[in-house]
Amino acid sequence: MSIPYKTYLSEKQAPDAWMNLRAALKNLPAPMLHPGTLNPVGLDDITPVFVGELARQELSDEPFISIPGEVMDFYKMIRPSPLVRAYALEKILDTPVKIYYKYEGTNTSGSHKLNSAAPQAFYAKQQGLTSLTTETGAGQWGTALSMTCAYYHIDLKVFMVKISSQQKPYRKALMETYGASVTASPSDTTDAGKKALAENPDTQGSLGNAISEAIEAAMKTDNCRYVLGSVLQHVILHQSVIGLEAKAAMDSIGEYPDVVIGCAGGGSNLGGLICAYAADKINGKANPRILAVEPASCPSLTRGKFSYDFGDVARTTPLIKMYTLGCGFKPHANHAGGLRYHGMNPTLSQMYHDGLMEAVSYRQRDVFDAAIQFARSEGTLPAPESAHAIRAAIDEAIKCRESGEAKTILFGLSGTGFFDMQAYKDYQSGTMDDYIPTDADLAKGFAELPNV
Repeated sequence: MSIPYKTYLSEKQAPDAWMNLRAALKNLPAPMLHPGTLNPVGLDDITPVFVGELARQELSDEPFISIPGEVMDFYKMIRPSPLVRAYALEKILDTPVKIYYKYEGTNTSGSHKLNSAAPQAFYAKQQGLTSLTTETGAGQWGTALSMTCAYYHIDLKVFMVKISSQQKPYRKALMETYGASVTASPSDTTDAGKKALAENPDTQGSLGNAISEAIEAAMKTDNCRYVLGSVLQHVILHQSVIGLEAKAAMDSIGEYPDVVIGCAGGGSNLGGLICAYAADKINGKANPRILAVEPASCPSLTRGKFSYDFGDVARTTPLIKMYTLGCGFKPHANHAGGLRYHGMNPTLSQMYHDGLMEAVSYRQRDVFDAAIQFARSEGTLPAPESAHAIRAAIDEAIKCRESGEAKTILFGLSGTGFFDMQAYKDYQSGTMDDYIPTDADLAKGFAELPNV
């Protein structure tokens, strides 16, 4: 029997304004603190490192911020992204649940990261900057930013976590195709990198280390700023186009999710997907369950501490109150997905702390079990990061099958897995490592948390 398959697109094109999830909260996140004075940071504190307009957005409590026309023009090349009913997966699971997913992997970068890379490069160009620096883990952010920097004619230097650069050489090649300079981190090109190598010559790197190198390089380069693709508020702001489109599309077919599920690393995909539904929940208009899904190998929400911490290993960033494993935490080298950051976005951290959001973690092999099941039923190869959300969606659907309860699930399929074939190969060969940090491992990071 053939299975009907439909893709729903919003009748409205990409939204003309970003939604500020932070502004929807009744209990605002704690402010970022200057590491020297411990006073809340202001624009003057962060504009030497960040692009001016991005710094303003980072500190903004405006409910909506208009999307510039030039960015809207860029978005027209990639948005709206499809909202898909997973009929085939529903049939295989034999569940009464309706499963929808918002797919962000149809663009060349292969992920949702272009949603923030475009405005970040645009604002840098508008400011008259000639170069940017950044870090990247699995490579989606570095790829997206290399594309938009090429579009706006800005030089880009990317520090890529060493283990990822080894596992995903074609990500590096793609970034270089768009003109970016890519360096495996830690490197001997910065003081932060040299220090990390001196302490551990065999280190495979971390996002915290790569951030330190990128910030240092930006500070030492004329007419340059540092930009990043997750964790901070302005990034989740830009990613709100995902959730706003998803809600418009589901509204147009008379659907509202009982559960909204997103993978969780630094928070950009998750925050973007849930924004409109979280606002409904906070304002009492509806009560969807919001579920963050993270890897058991880097469990910032499920096993982290809600504390002020630095965003990088070198401790150069402002202090951020978030769920964190400690800025020195390094995920195991064989971790396949890009969900490798030691902390979680402060807005999402506050939501979790206040009980507005739940969190679960999964082992890698369980995640890839779900990725294979999804690929073989729906025909789309998911990124390992996205497969965390798939795993949780499948488990929710199975629970409903057993209870007979009919629900509607929405999850974020944040990217394609075409650059992750080594991970799929490791899974299929049985060589994929499933290491989970012990309490003693985590205690080392917690012991170094700043006393604030």
